[in-house]
Amino acid sequence: MSSSPLYTDPVHLAPTDPTLIAGPDGTWWMFYTQRRAREPGGGHRWVHGTDIGVARSTDGGLTWRYDGVAAGLDPHPGRNTLWAPEVIRAGDRYHLFTSYIPGVPDRWEGHARSILHHTSPDLTDWRYHGVLPLSSDRVIDACAHVLPGGGWRLWYKDEAHGSTTWSVDTPDLVRWTAPVQAIGGAPHEGPNVFRLGEFYWMITDEWRGQAVHRSTDLTHWQRSGLILAERSDDRGVGHHADVVVGRDENGLEVGWIFYFTHRTTATVDNVVDPRRLTDIHVAVLRADGDRLSCDRDAPVALDLRRTV
Repeated sequence: MSSSPLYTDPVHLAPTDPTLIAGPDGTWWMFYTQRRAREPGGGHRWVHGTDIGVARSTDGGLTWRYDGVAAGLDPHPGRNTLWAPEVIRAGDRYHLFTSYIPGVPDRWEGHARSILHHTSPDLTDWRYHGVLPLSSDRVIDACAHVLPGGGWRLWYKDEAHGSTTWSVDTPDLVRWTAPVQAIGGAPHEGPNVFRLGEFYWMITDEWRGQAVHRSTDLTHWQRSGLILAERSDDRGVGHHADVVVGRDENGLEVGWIFYFTHRTTATVDNVVDPRRLTDIHVAVLRADGDRLSCDRDAPVALDLRRTV
């Protein structure tokens, strides 16, 4: 069974926005935003100036070893900000999409944000391919999924359009279509798309849990509830998640949802505000017809070697 929390960054104590992928050697890799809980500067400097942290697992995700930061991602000099990695594999290449903010701002708002594209043969050596042509200069939180007819669709948050989810398509991860809105309504972020059971699902972070949307075609989405909305012990609601689909110990298809939470109480040296501290957790998702169910406090027989 997995432990709780599943992973805590040993250097800066505040991992967020996890994404997981199988490496070329059969190990599993977790990429995440490495927020800096011990940053002495005021305002929101601690969530900026961040690297993309890397952890690896050799036992199917039960335990994780910190493996430093992803090197060579910043195309500009100086200290800048990398957030919210998304990693996919297409053919013999891995593709990494990261949110990018110049500098180390002390405020959340008012800064240009873009999404960068890199590729690698091995998840270690990354080649920069430029900025994605999206709907504004206030875009973050990419996620991508292969389309039923071929090619890929990439979703993201556009803060200039009400903090809603937009998307672009690509036949080859080189050429991109014009952006369109995918999910409107109330502000949200962190879209993540996966197939489980009879439907495609998209979860989005509403800062009060993960909103669930379902689709049969990855184009038309219907709202279908809320998960990870409850608080538990020293953990707040679940934020910015990634889902890996596999099979449980009984051979049934499930989703393992990896998400982060803020701690509600803690005492750590050189951390002024304990709410800066975050951890990554895992829970089981099950598809029950047109709904997803998730009990974040139930035991998790995690084994990423049983992915489908």
